[in-house]
Parts: sequence; structure tokens; C-alpha cells
Amino acid sequence: MHARPGVHAAAMATGLRELGRDGVAELVDRCCALARRFADGLTAAGFEVANEVVLNQVLAGFGDDARTDEVVAAVQADGTCWAGGTTWRGRRYMRISVSNATTTEADVEGSVAAIARLAT
Repeated sequence: MHARPGVHAAAMATGLRELGRDGVAELVDRCCALARRFADGLTAAGFEVANEVVLNQVLAGFGDDARTDEVVAAVQADGTCWAGGTTWRGRRYMRISVSNATTTEADVEGSVAAIARLAT
């Protein structure tokens, strides 16, 4: 079975085809480490991180559900980074997924700073 042409082109454009098994594992480890850095930065800024960050997802809370949704909307409007709203265990959170091969530590730091600015 062959991948669809668009999928193949996307893989070639991002260099994923050349990563190989070890490269993919390194990419996943890197995204997970950046997610932990994101969580640490939000925690240090005084915000709630609701989940144990063991993969690439961070769930951040900013007080009550309405306030969290306001912060999500503000972050999306700001455009520094993108995060979506989600419901987990009956509460609203900002869901941050670190999954791009080009995301850097500077991107994470800039995103944490933007979220902190918009949430206060």
C-alpha cells in the first residue's frame, strides 16, 4: 500500500522520510521535553498545570472555566502560538500540544511569556 501523493509530499517537505526510526524517536523525545519545559514555565508563572506531562500535551488552567476560555481566545487572537480549549475531568483547560519538528526552546519561552502576559 502506498501513501497518498499529498502525504508523501508533506513527509518529504518536512524531512520526515529521512529521519528513520532513530530520528523519529529523537523527534518524539524532543517534543516531550519541550512540553515539559512549557509546563514548567507556566507553573513558574503561577498557573495550574492539570496533567502529568509525560508526552507532548500540557493542560493549563487559569482559574475558573470562563476565565480559561477567555485566555484561550486571547492567545488565539494574539497569534504568538496556537492552543485550543478542552474539557478534561469536567473542567475547561487550555490544551497545548508540542508536535512540530521546528519548535525550539525559544518558541516555548516566547509562548509562555505571551500566555502569561495575556492571562494576567
